[in-house]
Amino acid sequence: MTFFRAFPYLSLTEIEQNYAKQLRLSSYQSFLDILNEMNDFAGQRELIAENMMMNICIDLTKYLQELKQERKMYLMEAKKAQQSLESTYKQLDNSKKRFEREWREAERAAQSAEKTDQDINATKADVEKAKQQAHMRAHMAEESKNDYAAQLQKFNKEQSQFYFSDMPLIFNKLQDLDERRVRKLAQGYVLFSDIERHVMPIISKCLEGITKAGTNVNEKNDSMVVIEQNKSGFERPGDMEFEDYSQGINRASSESSLGTPKGPVDLLGKNRGKNFWLFSKRKAFPILLPTCRYIQKV
Repeated sequence: MTFFRAFPYLSLTEIEQNYAKQLRLSSYQSFLDILNEMNDFAGQRELIAENMMMNICIDLTKYLQELKQERKMYLMEAKKAQQSLESTYKQLDNSKKRFEREWREAERAAQSAEKTDQDINATKADVEKAKQQAHMRAHMAEESKNDYAAQLQKFNKEQSQFYFSDMPLIFNKLQDLDERRVRKLAQGYVLFSDIERHVMPIISKCLEGITKAGTNVNEKNDSMVVIEQNKSGFERPGDMEFEDYSQGINRASSESSLGTPKGPVDLLGKNRGKNFWLFSKRKAFPILLPTCRYIQKV
């Protein structure tokens, strides 16, 4: 039970040992430096985003909502002025049609009175009645004429005010509103540039740190470190001797020769308990995974 409880600590110890070995590699140390620089770089980008949200986006959104309500008010004023002009035009059209109708009725009444007056069979009362009818129609036609003239004058005045005063004023207000909108957006652009410029020195230092980390990589030294960590310590075998089986003395001499290894097979046989890393599948060069901070063996 004690062994199993200590097993996690043994694993952690192995990880720390491998991690310490990796720290000797300049490429690994540069990678750690780049991660630190990228962390600082990301922090500055987060600061830019936060300042943009607080100082630009929120204020700009509120301002644009106010402009939207203001624009809606101006459009309602334009619609109201247009509806008033249309109503006046309808009144003008009605008075014009009434004047036309009354004038025709007055003409027929006048013609009828003249015809009655020339009729020898018509009585004096008939003639008088026809004249009164013609006079009444003429009076009504005159009133409709005066009303039409008044409505025409009113419409022309209101139409002139609509096209030369009311609508130009509303258009000027809408133009000023849009210019203020564009100016507010432009101020946001300038503020964004100021925010970016404020953190640019720190970002430049981060980029300089990344460049320095890249230039500090020493591939030759890393190769020597890897060789030093993984070399076997075995000496390379010498040349194989010729064994002449046709002469017994040479054979006996060969069997009682020095105890040096006779070749790679014998070398592997003597060191069977050790890991010969060049051919072993159990142990190879430790691989560093960029996404983790521990060493994984293949």
